[in-house]
Amino acid sequence: MGEYLHQQGFTCLGVRLAGHATHPEDMIRSRYTDWMASVEDGYHLLRGYADNIFLAGLSMGGVLSLLMSTRLVPRVSGVIAMSTPQRLPTDYPIWFLRLASKVIKYSPKRKGGAGSGWFDKTAYQGQISYPSNPVRSVVELKELILQMRAAYPKVDVPVLLIHSKDDTYVLSENMEHIYTGLVNAHDKTKLFITGSGHVVTLDAARVQVFQSAVEFIQRIESSREAV
Repeated sequence: MGEYLHQQGFTCLGVRLAGHATHPEDMIRSRYTDWMASVEDGYHLLRGYADNIFLAGLSMGGVLSLLMSTRLVPRVSGVIAMSTPQRLPTDYPIWFLRLASKVIKYSPKRKGGAGSGWFDKTAYQGQISYPSNPVRSVVELKELILQMRAAYPKVDVPVLLIHSKDDTYVLSENMEHIYTGLVNAHDKTKLFITGSGHVVTLDAARVQVFQSAVEFIQRIESSREAV
């Protein structure tokens, strides 16, 4: 997605969140505040190159994008939140997750065979991720989602929500709940897509996602220039 946006003339930075793309043990040591700090670091790096900054995130990245739009100063110009959970697929109480994390280190990512939720099987072959979820990290994700939900009234920048109706991991009804919660985001758009699983930025409908992101950014920037 970053490469596509760059081809359209945008400066892009893909932030590697703390504990990601190394070893699962690093994920276990990371806290949700570390992930927030990773976004903040990326934001300040981009501030040296651009005045108008948009946050775009997938899944937990969408949670971070919505939450951090209320924390960063100067504020961002808009948010693109994709496949974003309003709650966990199996939404156990946080006290239970904390207790379980002391005795269960990892849990399976999803039911079904590898790549079962993907439409573009070739794209799935290039997908890199940890083979299972550290349960301690699920606790942190739950904390992060609760922080996002508490921050809904503070989100007052333009928001584009994208979700696939064929997402069997984070159901599309999550987008409806997020949209309803953004009571002070006066420019908010829902985009349902089909023919894609959870990872809409890599699966079969990715070009539609990219084009919609470009159109959203261009529209917001044009409206700012017109003021």
